[in-house]
Amino acid sequence: MDELSAIFLALADPTRRALLAQLQQGEATVTELAAPHSISVPSVSRHLKVLEQAGLITKSRSAQWRNCRLQPAPLQQVEEWMRPYRDFLSTRLDRLDAQLAINPDRPDELTGLEDR
Repeated sequence: MDELSAIFLALADPTRRALLAQLQQGEATVTELAAPHSISVPSVSRHLKVLEQAGLITKSRSAQWRNCRLQPAPLQQVEEWMRPYRDFLSTRLDRLDAQLAINPDRPDELTGLEDR
């Protein structure tokens, strides 16, 4: 599996996205990451393994604790992949804004939502 596919696979799960959001606050142990979730620590560990395989986190050991840390590089890959789509959408929204400015009383016709 290519890197981008592994990243999207990891991001596809809401629990893994929640774990990444937790790690935005800083490094945390597996137990700390598991606390707000209604799943077991072993289940959280499995989610963390997927995130680690995608390169989204790293784990280190400190005595008996396993600390996890967010790694931003893979998210930058996603950002780069999405850039052309964001630019495309932005251009279309800019054109819609311009049309709405010209025809402010007829937004339904411009957006294709008119009654049929």
